[in-house]
Amino acid sequence: MPHQFTQIAFTPTVRKIQEQMGSRSAYARMDDVPHAMNQALTESEAGFIAQRDSFYMATVGETGWPYIQHRGGPAGFVRIIDERTIGFADFRGNRQYVSVGNLTTDDRVSLFFMDYANKTRLKLLGRVRLVGLEDRAMLARLETPDYRARVERGFLITVEGFDWNCPQHITERFTIDEVRTLTAPMLSRIAALEAELAERKAALPGA
Repeated sequence: MPHQFTQIAFTPTVRKIQEQMGSRSAYARMDDVPHAMNQALTESEAGFIAQRDSFYMATVGETGWPYIQHRGGPAGFVRIIDERTIGFADFRGNRQYVSVGNLTTDDRVSLFFMDYANKTRLKLLGRVRLVGLEDRAMLARLETPDYRARVERGFLITVEGFDWNCPQHITERFTIDEVRTLTAPMLSRIAALEAELAERKAALPGA
């Protein structure tokens, strides 16, 4: 069994375009591996997902139109259930329910997990099972107790395939927490210098 993500994403038409554009040979080796790969999450993927505070999710409705939605929460709100399953609590938003509606007719999703600061992204394809409020045991595993948001349901996603993307054309961006971490040493140094300057001024004659 070859690379599971490419088996789904590289349709016959996609492969034909790759041949026309000269990139097919580079990807063909993914079809020749002796065992299934990029389907079970390793510590690398699990750790990356667990650190994210948002992701993008695409679904498709019965009309055939795709829909992309941003999902966010505290870092770690996407939980790793096991090597083939991730999940998250569905916090109440604007109540359009486009993604939920789409998933009632087609359970497939495509997820993008982004780390803009390090120019890294993880693509994941999966199938969703919606978890109702009556399943308290599972919802308890997905909820974030300290996050003040109303949970309407849970999402359990069975991983069908994933792939790490190249860093090309990813613009570096930083969250407030990342900026605070990066600037903390500088601010500490500035505070120390200001205190030293104040002491020297106080020691001057006539101060």
